[in-house]
Amino acid sequence: MRRTCVFVLLTVLSLNLFAQRTVLHCGKLIDVKDKKVLENVSVIVEGNKITEIRNGFVTEGAKVIDLKGKYVMPGLMDMHVHMESETKKGAVADRFTMNLQDIAFESIKYADATLMAGFTTVRDLGGSGVNVSLRNAIHKGTVVGPRIFTAGKSIATTGGHADPTNGYRKNLMGDPGPGEGVINGVDDARKAVRQRYKDGSDLIKITATGGVLSQAKDASGAQFTEEEIKTIVETAKDYGFKVAAHAHGAEGMKRAIRAGVTSIEHGTFMDDEAIALFKKHGTWFVPTIIAGKSTADSAKNPGYYSDIVTPKALAVGPKIQATFTRAYKAGVKIAFGTDAGVFMHGKNGKEFFYMVEGGMPAMEAIRSATVSAAELLGMSDALGTIERGKIADIIAVDDDPLKDISVMEKVTFVMKDGVVYKNK
Repeated sequence: MRRTCVFVLLTVLSLNLFAQRTVLHCGKLIDVKDKKVLENVSVIVEGNKITEIRNGFVTEGAKVIDLKGKYVMPGLMDMHVHMESETKKGAVADRFTMNLQDIAFESIKYADATLMAGFTTVRDLGGSGVNVSLRNAIHKGTVVGPRIFTAGKSIATTGGHADPTNGYRKNLMGDPGPGEGVINGVDDARKAVRQRYKDGSDLIKITATGGVLSQAKDASGAQFTEEEIKTIVETAKDYGFKVAAHAHGAEGMKRAIRAGVTSIEHGTFMDDEAIALFKKHGTWFVPTIIAGKSTADSAKNPGYYSDIVTPKALAVGPKIQATFTRAYKAGVKIAFGTDAGVFMHGKNGKEFFYMVEGGMPAMEAIRSATVSAAELLGMSDALGTIERGKIADIIAVDDDPLKDISVMEKVTFVMKDGVVYKNK
């Protein structure tokens, strides 16, 4: 029996050594760390790790992938998505007609579309909890999709942007609490964070101000006390969580930054004082320009959103790009994020175009979705660059994105965790 076990072990090790070795021949390799383009290099992958980068085209390895005519770079990372849903006319009715099982099946196609667009890692910033199960299914290989870091259910205040019963008739509203991600006061705040830990979340998301698509009239007012946010941040730290804060309005944004959140999402109405706080505290800004433009465009379609949402989308959406430009020029740290789900999944790459249009150089825009995103996640040791010892998340496009950033919308090669999912 012992000899048989040894033989099987040696056979498996032998197969791993040879069958999982892949060499990528890269005509152009975008070095996002040093901000340069390398020519004619080989990236050697064993299992799910990058083991070596060599000049020239080496041939050893069980499999050679020819990317000589492409521009190769690290897998992209979107720091703000919602994998459970996708925009459509009259979507508010889905809350009353879709079961969690329905949401789960829909999320599978959204995950696939995201990965095929070159996004190998995402942060899911709020859903029903199906996002936790989707993350697990992708990790197990049951479902194809990006690596997910999820907040599970966002935390709101009563009537706030992520209160799940906003817009319900009164006999259905009830009084959701910390278990449903709704808090009032510091005790509730602690319990809500601990419940997210129990549910299996990777981080915490709060809605520090009103929002555009919630069935409530306010789009920007502060919705937490600073004490509540501080309690959330302190409790999150105990459990190893970072905190992301949805915020459009300046006051709620400033409370969140002072209280110690890791990132501000959207940031539409940030003022000079908020910008100074971003820089003082080293807080990340995740702009989601495409979400603003998309919702404003959809709101022009009669009946696309409810009557309470439409004016908010028209007022708030067009402003995000200008805010991004001000923040970038002021030196605020920026990580790539789109709010995918508010627009169609798989179209995430359009954000690069809007960032460059807003004044960010193409290399910096790509770095925001690689180096910067990895830093925001706390995963710089494993993700964000093509270097020895890092996870083999690698993508490619056919043309030079530093000359035409729109090619980031046409990813033709995708490797995640050393596995090729797309090559055309």
